[in-house]
Amino acid sequence: MDLLVVDPLDADVMEWLGARHRLAYAPELAYETREFRRALYNVRSAIVPASVTVDAETLEFAPLLRAIGRVSAGAENIDFAACEKRGIEVVRSRTASARAEAEFTIGAMLSLLRRVPVRSADGSFTGRELGGATIGLVGMPPAARSIAQLLSGFGARVIGYDPALHASDTVWPLWQVEPAGLRELVERSDVLCVQLPFFSRYQGLLGERFLARCKPNQVLVSTAHSGLFDERALASALRSGRIAAAWLDSLEPGALDPDRPLHGIDTLQVTPCIAATTRESRQRSAWAVARRIDELLEFVPRSASDFIATVPGALADLEAATWSP
Repeated sequence: MDLLVVDPLDADVMEWLGARHRLAYAPELAYETREFRRALYNVRSAIVPASVTVDAETLEFAPLLRAIGRVSAGAENIDFAACEKRGIEVVRSRTASARAEAEFTIGAMLSLLRRVPVRSADGSFTGRELGGATIGLVGMPPAARSIAQLLSGFGARVIGYDPALHASDTVWPLWQVEPAGLRELVERSDVLCVQLPFFSRYQGLLGERFLARCKPNQVLVSTAHSGLFDERALASALRSGRIAAAWLDSLEPGALDPDRPLHGIDTLQVTPCIAATTRESRQRSAWAVARRIDELLEFVPRSASDFIATVPGALADLEAATWSP
């Protein structure tokens, strides 16, 4: 079998793939781990939804597998190191959801600034505008460029931090973002926008060391994995008012339970990973993934040595915004 499709795709994408490769469509396998693993035994590639974990144990059931496609934005439950070891390429599009994430983030900023009042010079409580505000971007994924472009229309100042980018990197002037250290960024930002890709070494990065230094009445919008935050530090900053309000679009299960620090905070808004999920972004991503899977399946290897392993975390960055077959 060339391709196992577990993630429901648009009919035209499925038709295009089906005309070119032998495929099986089985969305029910997303909820049946044992049957999903059995189905992988003679499959060369698979497209799976974000709910399906692809770990080293799962890959033991897939001796022929050479590509895993992920249309949705999340990839935290894919073991990149295990995929690299087996010569399996993880196929995603980093750019397909950039515009959707940017629109969501701007909308969240506007909502929090206008909906959460602060005391003005005359003593009254009022909302705020983006124009003239300083926006701090923690992380510089493709969405950051779109966010910076949209913010320029409001007249906002944009500063940014990314541990993977040196202050002299050409990305900063190209994307019209001023580089800053993380502490400086937290201290200067009226809005803190967190979109840093999550790796285990970043667990709890935004803790008391930085959140205790928030600019007064700062609001926070995060589309990143909630593991970047120290829960106690974030809860303390929200309860004390150091952070006026926060909007998290990705929160780990159970984080709002009664015995957890974030429980019962009325200035915290949570949404279930909807920033990157729009009809348009999903179409762009589906075509990008389908096209790359097709390219990989067209290559018939003579031996296992013909495969090139995927570097952990290196994603297929396929510009598919205007592409169609």
